[in-house]
Amino acid sequence: MLELADDSEREMLAEEQTNLEQQIDDLYRETLFTMKHADAAAIVRVKSGAGGTESMDWAGMLERMFMRWGERRGYKVELIDQQDGDQAGITSAEFIIRGERAYGMLAPEHGVHRLVRVSPFDSNNRRHTSFASVDVVPEVPPEEINIHIPDSDLRRDVFRSQGAGGQGVNTTDSAVRLTHLPTGIAVASQVTRSQIKNHEIALQILKQRLYDIELKKREAEEMAARGEQKKIEWGNQIRSYVLDKQYVKDHRTGVMRHDSGNILDGDLDEFMWAGLEWMAGKRSAEELGDDE
Repeated sequence: MLELADDSEREMLAEEQTNLEQQIDDLYRETLFTMKHADAAAIVRVKSGAGGTESMDWAGMLERMFMRWGERRGYKVELIDQQDGDQAGITSAEFIIRGERAYGMLAPEHGVHRLVRVSPFDSNNRRHTSFASVDVVPEVPPEEINIHIPDSDLRRDVFRSQGAGGQGVNTTDSAVRLTHLPTGIAVASQVTRSQIKNHEIALQILKQRLYDIELKKREAEEMAARGEQKKIEWGNQIRSYVLDKQYVKDHRTGVMRHDSGNILDGDLDEFMWAGLEWMAGKRSAEELGDDE
């Protein structure tokens, strides 16, 4: 129609063309949610790697980044457990983000994230490299999870919840940590003042993680039986945040940006959509810039 239209008709068609392009883009993005439970809430765990205070600070920055991403979208963010670092940041944190396609959007963020910067904790102003892992699983409806965990497979520890102090601080040992002995997976909850309720929350999240492991195992076995090669491999690091040179690069997709402040404040959609294309086998990394 545009080829046949004159100038005045083209102006009339311009808005319709824009709307059609947006619809096509939305339909294409729908095809990228290839994972099961894409519509579910996302259970996110951030854990610091080796590197002491520097990596704990980095884990805290990642926790804030993902929480800000959820808040910017109007999603509900619920902190389940947080273990503070000795001097800064966190050793680990677990939280749930609930909203439209929360797990589908966050699934590509699963992996190791690397930070390179001049450390604020180094009096000699040297550059440091730190690592933190991000684990993302869907919050599957309990009725879908047919997992029984014998008491003999669980170790239960109680401890005092961390808080900011004041009248609201929890002075009882109500936080609960459950460790699944066969796998070593540990889940803690300190979200409520009730030890019983925290136990229930931790047990439910533990079942979610065991279910996700079993689901991935079955998928790998089915692909192997069909003779298929799995395209998605979680590498040692999926993305580097090189702050002293002001760039962030995703090593799977090649997406590279130079506004690290915005990214750390939760502006992640470009990386997520590219990651979804990569997961769907529709994108591969390109050589963009220098890898540190």
